[in-house]
Amino acid sequence: MNDDTYEEVVTFKLSRLSVYIGLSTSLVLLVGLTIALIAFTPIKYYIPGYGTRESRTALQLLKIRTDSLEQSIKYKDQYLEGIKKVLNGTTSTQRDTVLLDLPKKAISNE
Repeated sequence: MNDDTYEEVVTFKLSRLSVYIGLSTSLVLLVGLTIALIAFTPIKYYIPGYGTRESRTALQLLKIRTDSLEQSIKYKDQYLEGIKKVLNGTTSTQRDTVLLDLPKKAISNE
């Protein structure tokens, strides 16, 4: 309305559907802009648990080293268990008792 002449300047027709569509569109745009702002700017480094690129790389290297150390410890434990079984005489492996036929060398007394 124009305040001087009290004449209608603009008229809006609103229905429930148009209000719902308008609010839904504005909500989707607001969420999209917020996600884009966080994803494509350095603001993402302020999110707890996100960290920096260098810290994530260092964490991956530590995980790889830890896994290899755990594997090495497992192999050493298996080796020590085998040694203990052999020393105690409780091995479950069968021993080779076949006699070897080795040729004897002729010793010359010259």
